[in-house]
Amino acid sequence: MRKFRFLLCLLACSPLSSFSQTVEEVSGTITQNTIWSAEKTYLLTGYVYVKEGATLTILPGTVIKGDKASKGTLIVTRGAKIIADGKRSKPIVFTSNEANPAPSDWGGLIILGYAPVNTGTNGLTCLAVAEGGINTPSNDAIYGSGDQPGGCGHLEDNSGILRFVRIEYAGIPFQLNNETNGLTLAGVGSGTIIDYVQVSHSGDDAFEFFGGTVNCKHLIAYGSKDDDFDCDLGYRGNIQFGLAVRNPELSDVSGSNGLEIDNDNAGNPTTPKTRPTFTNLTIVGPTGAMDDNYRRAAHLRRNAEPAIYNSLFIGNFPVGLFIDGISTITNAQNNLLEIKTTYFADAPELLKTTESSFNINQWFNNAAWKNTAMATSAPLGLVAPFNLNDPNAQPNSNSTIATGASFTPQRANISFFEKVNYIGAFSTIEDWSCGWAKFQSLNTDCSVGSEEPATAITAAKVSPTIADQSFVLELTLATASDISVELYDMNGRYFGQPIVEKNVSGDQSWTIATSQLTAGFYFVKISAGGGVRTEKVIVVR
Repeated sequence: MRKFRFLLCLLACSPLSSFSQTVEEVSGTITQNTIWSAEKTYLLTGYVYVKEGATLTILPGTVIKGDKASKGTLIVTRGAKIIADGKRSKPIVFTSNEANPAPSDWGGLIILGYAPVNTGTNGLTCLAVAEGGINTPSNDAIYGSGDQPGGCGHLEDNSGILRFVRIEYAGIPFQLNNETNGLTLAGVGSGTIIDYVQVSHSGDDAFEFFGGTVNCKHLIAYGSKDDDFDCDLGYRGNIQFGLAVRNPELSDVSGSNGLEIDNDNAGNPTTPKTRPTFTNLTIVGPTGAMDDNYRRAAHLRRNAEPAIYNSLFIGNFPVGLFIDGISTITNAQNNLLEIKTTYFADAPELLKTTESSFNINQWFNNAAWKNTAMATSAPLGLVAPFNLNDPNAQPNSNSTIATGASFTPQRANISFFEKVNYIGAFSTIEDWSCGWAKFQSLNTDCSVGSEEPATAITAAKVSPTIADQSFVLELTLATASDISVELYDMNGRYFGQPIVEKNVSGDQSWTIATSQLTAGFYFVKISAGGGVRTEKVIVVR
């Protein structure tokens, strides 16, 4: 659980440090390879287009701000790339330029690619124009590949990398159903890397996927006004480890949902069908007094074919799961829409459908699917999911959802998905939002995984990572520290006495016996210098 202090050099390393920096105003087009670094702050004025053939590289710790008056927006067009590869200790931050920031201060980040969509424009299929009034005479807002050789293909199109990135106070609703979002991914292909991305205080959706095949992990939607995850126009990617936390005082007139999934705006059977696969989501809805525009934790409609596995939907959305329309119901009855090993809790109406002939309770509660609909989420044993200022959606070590995940369905049993044992976004002992995500403040009261070194630990290695009788843990400590090494299983159960060393530094090595352990997945928790790091090992028999 998140009880270990992860110390960061907040003044020296934080991209939001108070020292003065040069501000570089950016407008118009970027037509050649360009690098933005943390030595400057970049101000987006108006619509800024990264044009085909150009790569915009943004280095760790860089801050990019959007101008409110001109609706500053960054648009990565088809054939261009953005390489925004931050670090846990130095995330890349897109934010408002206002002294008192608020949702809809700027237009957000829009990435356009060549991957398939199920709509057409200008008489061509598999082609669309991005929303938000961002198109130009040279059609810079076009996405999809209907006008390209090979037609509706390009599944592995590569638009670059977003990793350890925060996007704050973006999303402009120009008019109903014509908005920019925090992060818009339109026709983005599976060659693109999206991992460890947080969208906060979006004036519209946090993440919206228009077609495409991009896969994502470790996504956070915090304080969105409209939907947290919205999928349309043939999106067929995979998403694992997603957290959404709602502000009960903020919702949208269009109706705010955790998930909103459509095939297209009319529910036509056009292909490719919208068919995203989600696993390990935790959607935390509003609590207490809330705006009137809240609607559903998951709204599945308009002929969509999503799959949801190993996930939690909690909080007081008026409705939990809503399967809307005869075409979507038919998809559910034909196993094209799947929900398995998933919990809905707290909503006054947990399960709802539009068709009286469809018994949604019987469908959802099929014993083989191991779903649960429950009046309250309290028995799930999450630490503090409804603390809006500092949410913690990790389960306690004795929680029923610390185990029980399943990846046996065909759509879940693919190499992209990590075959974890827990249900929801987090395990009992590791918080992947640690050190880079920001709620009311930077999340530092937490345990961290192995993407970045914890304080004092500059290197760590477990070998072999698949062990029978023993494995070796090697560490390098930058400063003299007290160190503790402990072993836990996937349920958070502790095994044996810890290895404790006082005031050690430099290179250290221990052999840890595993001969008495049952086969399975284990975490090695290393505490040193005020920080916590976890490494992973698999025990085989």
